[in-house]
Amino acid sequence: QVQLVESGGGLVQAGGSLRLSCVASGRTFSNYVMGWFRQAPGKEREFVSSISWAGARNYYSDSVKGRFTISRDNAKNTVYLQMNSLKPEDTAVYYCAAGSSLISRRAADFGSWGQGTQVSVSS
Repeated sequence: QVQLVESGGGLVQAGGSLRLSCVASGRTFSNYVMGWFRQAPGKEREFVSSISWAGARNYYSDSVKGRFTISRDNAKNTVYLQMNSLKPEDTAVYYCAAGSSLISRRAADFGSWGQGTQVSVSS
């Protein structure tokens, strides 16, 4: 398995921006599809975005499309999530995940997970 460590979370006002980073170690990063998921208090974990091995394809949930951008730097073993125009409903713990199958929106297709980073958006 690959080990994942997220960073970049914090408290921001509505309309602000944050960039999350996730550094991978332990396996060849470029072999993995990468994804971001989030979980708000009392809610199930939900898909946010995913990106293919070389970064040519990506998926977004409808709730973040047009505001969030996923990218990856395989030379740095890092995947990013740029979050703009943040809303209070974006408040959640954000998790980075790695999968060895095709690009997916399903949590079950991702076998490695980070510990999460808290994002809080105030109104």
